[in-house]
Amino acid sequence: MSRVLIVARYALQESIRRRVFAIVLVLSLLFLALFTAAAVEASNAASPFGSGRGLIDAREVTAVTLIGLGMFSSLFLATVLAVFLTLGAVRGDAEQGLLQPLVVRPLRRRELLLGRFVAALAVCSTYVVALYGVVLLIVHQAGGQWPDHVVGPALALAGALTVLIALSLLGSVFLSATANGIAMFMLYGAGLVSGLLASIGAVLNAPTVQTIAHDLAVALPFEGLYQAGLHALGSNQNGLTGALVNLGPLGASHAGGTALELWAAAYVAVVAILATRRFARMDL
Repeated sequence: MSRVLIVARYALQESIRRRVFAIVLVLSLLFLALFTAAAVEASNAASPFGSGRGLIDAREVTAVTLIGLGMFSSLFLATVLAVFLTLGAVRGDAEQGLLQPLVVRPLRRRELLLGRFVAALAVCSTYVVALYGVVLLIVHQAGGQWPDHVVGPALALAGALTVLIALSLLGSVFLSATANGIAMFMLYGAGLVSGLLASIGAVLNAPTVQTIAHDLAVALPFEGLYQAGLHALGSNQNGLTGALVNLGPLGASHAGGTALELWAAAYVAVVAILATRRFARMDL
């Protein structure tokens, strides 16, 4: 385990040297400034949208929608960070001659992969949970609203990042850094498309579209976890308010559950096995 932690520390030091964290900090502060302005304006304008008959809780819909948008942005920024921390973990470092001095030492290749995974997961999960927490505070200060669940969505975001990091490390074994980065962002985009398809299918009452969206979310469980987190934000809402909340911003929300969590864990395990076996047979 000590060698895994040494690799993790090396990966973090390399990221600091390349000023990855400085760029992320600047982008995060810019996002939070824009989000704060939007949250204040949206919360101030929420009351005129109420029907006056209790059919729609406009402030609740506004708050959950804002937090959902914040969740989406937090996951996107954390995904960018995760991809850039791992896209060249194997083949990219090997092409630059950075990997060979490590693997000739008494260090197993699976320990190298695990160290990179631990480093990326520790940084990205901390980042996304912290950013999500700030989003909650901003929305609460702007409109006085909290989501129905706080911890569940945070865990869903961390779980989604776990899947994305595992996939990026698997890609780094097979692809160059540039190709892996492109592939990861296309996979992330495919997950986003599945969420949008689910929303379209729900609005149009199109079962085939909903089935396709569901299959994509299963094939890419980070999207399923994200949708479960969105659902938890307003899971206690009923009636028309609940229907509007469950449509979700930038994709429909769906309840998760133990089956989804077990599938995501098994998915990560299979990806880890594939990456480890392929890396063990690579000629560096």
